[in-house]
Amino acid sequence: MELLGMTTIFLLVCISCLLLFATWRSISQNQKQPPGPIALPIIGNLLHLDPWNLPESLKKLSGKYGPVFTVHLGPKKAVVLYGYDVVKEALIDQADDFSGRGILPLFRKLFQGSGIVTSNGETWKQLRRFALTTLRDFGMGKKSIEERIQEEAHFLVERIRNTHEQPFNPGAFLIHAVSNIICSVVFGDRFDYGDKKFLTLIELLEENNRLQNSVQPQLYNFFPTLMDYLPGPHQKLIKNIAKVDQFTFDIVAEHQKTLDPTCPRDFIDAFLNKMEQEKGNSHSEFTLETLNRTTLDLFLAGTGTTSTTLRHGLLILLKYPEIVEKIQKEIDCVVGRNRSPCMADRSQMPYTDAVVHEIQRYIDFLPLNVPHSVIKDTKFRDYFIPKDTLIFPMLSSVLHDSKEFPNPEKFDPGHFLNANGTFKKSDYFMPFSAGKRICAGKGLARMEIFIFLTSILQNFTLKPVMDHKDIDITPLVSSLANIPRPYEVSFVPR
Repeated sequence: MELLGMTTIFLLVCISCLLLFATWRSISQNQKQPPGPIALPIIGNLLHLDPWNLPESLKKLSGKYGPVFTVHLGPKKAVVLYGYDVVKEALIDQADDFSGRGILPLFRKLFQGSGIVTSNGETWKQLRRFALTTLRDFGMGKKSIEERIQEEAHFLVERIRNTHEQPFNPGAFLIHAVSNIICSVVFGDRFDYGDKKFLTLIELLEENNRLQNSVQPQLYNFFPTLMDYLPGPHQKLIKNIAKVDQFTFDIVAEHQKTLDPTCPRDFIDAFLNKMEQEKGNSHSEFTLETLNRTTLDLFLAGTGTTSTTLRHGLLILLKYPEIVEKIQKEIDCVVGRNRSPCMADRSQMPYTDAVVHEIQRYIDFLPLNVPHSVIKDTKFRDYFIPKDTLIFPMLSSVLHDSKEFPNPEKFDPGHFLNANGTFKKSDYFMPFSAGKRICAGKGLARMEIFIFLTSILQNFTLKPVMDHKDIDITPLVSSLANIPRPYEVSFVPR
């Protein structure tokens, strides 16, 4: 009897051990996190990463650690997703899990996490829903958004014509024209190209484009506390954004004084009306602070990305005059010379559409994407990713995928053309990201790029200041954005 009791106890202990082992193994497997290089105290993986070319560093690490791996930006851990399959799986198949906005220290310093781009949770959901609806509706009133773009394209063409074929850098003209579109929607009116306040504002944005390519802004994301006390370009960048922020704050204040609730003029008026509707809601996301931050977000996003794409696109077309000839032939056939191009023309212009897509694919404007985060503890493939982990779904790994785009480092409109010359769609075309955090201004940006580019080529032929074969179209790389090299061009009337 005593032996039976001892046997029972022994069996119970063995079963308990097996259950504990199984539980431990299950937890261990569930807690398996993505691999990556060993991180050093304080500096993390700084020695494995090139702050001047973070995308290339991450590409090399993906070759060693696979499509899902971990890096440490100083003490901050981030998971990198490299390749179409994992980016799609995260942003589309597990869209809710990866819908958070990952805030890099520099982003937090500049934008404070309360606008549409950098907010999270209920704030982000409500602001994004409101912005999408309002931007779509501000085709209402006297002019649709497409008509505003066509009108601005006309001003741009006349301004270019007045250069009388003299070579110049078109960057300022393009950023003025593009910025006026978002200004007309958000602020209610465009600015004259000679407006001093407007010119000062644009100069601040252009200076920031240059500053972001210096190493200090990249290092800020590794050591924000230290960099706050050190001088350098990052301090100037922060001051410039504060000045732009004050500009939008002043416009919002003026709108408050002149608001007619029955006749909203623009996005700011619509937001002020929404604030009034929710006045009794102590938990409302529609506050003066979120209005100022959202206005700033829309202005910056609506000015910088599209103008840079157009500037880079013209540089590429300078190098390939044979591509320009094909576009112009299509423009002459479909649009002619006597009316403005419109979005309805695009479906009849497959070659031009392919060129526009290839420009966006090739330049890879945001190689790392705007960072995401996971909103809860997440199981992704065989890995466990803790809540709030920073996520980099790398767009460059999708846009330059060699299986989808043969010779991805070469500019080739054929990437978006079928054998019979019709336009070919691609799921890999993600310049605006994908999923829940896809760019809210995607439709506006695509409209601007098509109409501005076709309007310019309808009226002018591009003449380089050097042999077109010697033009370097590869971007100047940074960790935040790829931008075109400086250049000059003459616009010769057709």
